[in-house]
Amino acid sequence: MENLNIEKIPSVIETNSSDLRFVAGDFLRGIKIIEGGKSYIVGQLALNEGISPHKNINGEPEELDYQLLVKSALLVGIQKIGNPLTITMGFPFSTFQLYKEKSKELFLKSHNIEFDTAPYTGGGKKKLVAEVDQLAVIPEAIGCSLALRKHENRTGNFFIISLGYGTCEAIFSTEAGLVQRSSLSTFGIRYAVKLMEAELMKTYYLDLKNEHYIDAAFKNGFIFLNRRRVDLTDLRKSVLKQYYTDVISPGLRKAFDDNDFARANAIYLAGGGAMFEPLIDEFKAEFEGVIDIQVSDNAPHLAAIGYCYNSYLLNGGDKTRAMGMDIGNSSTIVCTFNNENI
Repeated sequence: MENLNIEKIPSVIETNSSDLRFVAGDFLRGIKIIEGGKSYIVGQLALNEGISPHKNINGEPEELDYQLLVKSALLVGIQKIGNPLTITMGFPFSTFQLYKEKSKELFLKSHNIEFDTAPYTGGGKKKLVAEVDQLAVIPEAIGCSLALRKHENRTGNFFIISLGYGTCEAIFSTEAGLVQRSSLSTFGIRYAVKLMEAELMKTYYLDLKNEHYIDAAFKNGFIFLNRRRVDLTDLRKSVLKQYYTDVISPGLRKAFDDNDFARANAIYLAGGGAMFEPLIDEFKAEFEGVIDIQVSDNAPHLAAIGYCYNSYLLNGGDKTRAMGMDIGNSSTIVCTFNNENI
């Protein structure tokens, strides 16, 4: 198993013209990008200093928030491996064909990036050029399959289910390749988060809390409302069960048939949703005695890891220039090989 560098940026932005100095410990927690004459705080800095940080769910590559997250990821990539960059990125099956060529048009080029170092050094603005000399766009599930086979050394035929925030992606992966007929792209964990929000609104005033705040509360298992800590573990378990029953289980029945199960040796779960035990329990309950359920060792980062391996294959085997970039609805993940061990 290769030694990888994985960096995570919360997928949120907000316009901010304040003079923020020494409010972050390092670049990753202090990203402030200047675009079109305006300053935008990104990721953890937006969560810490912003009023209502946001990102459009399942956004298009042309949208500003998506492009700011790409520029943030490029800055991380330059710090890790320098220029030029070979990048692989991905989309759900439902939007892959729609955004593939547009992404190449927008991102396969040199990017002039202006950013402010004041939040983490007290310094001033700087400019860097990120040179993307090769770019591949692949479906998210293919990235997960690559990571399982190349990084985790999984063999045989298996199902992959990636439980993302915006979408749930599934595919049947065989030694000979992917079975396109078995692909599934449906509602992600956001479905359960919105169910939880609706239940909370019956009892509490949520005080204009935005979606990413609610998502964070969903992950943490608690929320503060009117200076009171409200435990969410039971409610979260309930809405995850409803999400599985209403969305995932019917979707899998349509996507995978008996012939697929006869050939498969396991179901591998990935994505942020694979971190919720109540959801894993629903999979195990449905498929007990049918097929083995396993959570990937790298579940939250699996797609980005697969993208990184694809970049390595794309550029002829140069790991020092390979980067995986997963612009997710909840988090943006940047994956590179640890060049010290190459």
